[in-house]
Amino acid sequence: MSETSTGDAVAVAATAVQSAATGSWRRAGVAGAAIGVIAAGAAAGVALERLTVGRGMRKKARLALDSAGPYGALRGLPGKALADDGSELYYEVDDVDPDAAGPRRRRLFGRKAPAPVTVVFSHGYCLSQDSWHFQRAALRGLVRTVHWDQRSHGRSSRGASQSGPDAVPVSIDQLGRDLKAVIDAAAPEGPLVLVGHSMGGMTVMAMADQFPEVVRERVVGVAFVGTSCGRLGEVNYGLPVAGVNAVRRVLPGVLKALGSQAELVERGRRATADLFAGLIKRYSFSSKDVDPAVARFAERMIESTPIDVVAEFYPAFVEHDKAEALPIFREVPVLVLAGDKDLVTPSSHSEAIADLLPDSELVIVPDGGHLVMLEHPEVVTDRLADLLARVGAVPAAANVGPYGSTAQPGG
Repeated sequence: MSETSTGDAVAVAATAVQSAATGSWRRAGVAGAAIGVIAAGAAAGVALERLTVGRGMRKKARLALDSAGPYGALRGLPGKALADDGSELYYEVDDVDPDAAGPRRRRLFGRKAPAPVTVVFSHGYCLSQDSWHFQRAALRGLVRTVHWDQRSHGRSSRGASQSGPDAVPVSIDQLGRDLKAVIDAAAPEGPLVLVGHSMGGMTVMAMADQFPEVVRERVVGVAFVGTSCGRLGEVNYGLPVAGVNAVRRVLPGVLKALGSQAELVERGRRATADLFAGLIKRYSFSSKDVDPAVARFAERMIESTPIDVVAEFYPAFVEHDKAEALPIFREVPVLVLAGDKDLVTPSSHSEAIADLLPDSELVIVPDGGHLVMLEHPEVVTDRLADLLARVGAVPAAANVGPYGSTAQPGG
């Protein structure tokens, strides 16, 4: 990436701040498309000429997926959990299919069957429970799963404590308490396997930090996918040091300004859809020729996150530090997985988690970006299925559905 493109991106950010201050929200809306994606797991600094390549292909993929796209269409038994501040958290349960789970086990008369293992999936920033589409499809019927939407994401309500005159900033600790509320509502008994991607992995760490008894008494396995236990303020998003430092200086002001004029900024995001799509692809995937329908699926999830939600959550990541909470997972099997070219939560952060959990399985996926579970679902599903087999959640010989890489040949 050239210094020129980085400088242009920084200039865009600065323009957004100035535009917000002067009331020129038309310009701020355009800038908001870039800055919104920075906070949605991206960063400024992609040359415009690169983003406009393949515009026709992306438009066709958007139209095709929006009309009849298969991704994100899986639905389960719906439910709602109530967070400690009154926020409604939406979740869905996929139960075990008796015909798919193998032969029925005998049990003694009058003895209650043990509660099944429940796998709880937590998604990342500006995504939704649908980001686990491939893994959900592959495991469906084989194991009881819970997929939930984090507060202010997907079908969950806006965070109650982030609204009104007494609004408080969202925190990773709050998300940990939200996960505990979902577990209490959707899986009140039985063993648990916790799976978290990016912000979802941080949520798992925060829950364990605040409710260590849940881990000790119920958790039998954990999977951390493309996540971090801290020091996210040092991530450079693939930018030169000078460029990323400049972006960091203006980003808090930009997000605050854009979040206060959400409706106008959303118009700007829609008007710059191709720029938005190019940024998402760069910071979500590493494969050059990832399936356009999958890229559009990711784009649609991210663009559905309002800019004021993007602004609310962003500061929490710099404050996130849960390295001291990780040792509680040393007594259970742990999978740590990341793409080798993840620009949002670099693989070095997964290696740091594995260093603190020396008995964990560390998997670095070649040519994998931040949304590795969508880009290389076959690898993520395979390693996750192995973890579930090790903890007895699924039979070792279970027929987990095959879902190949979405990167096209030559990618």
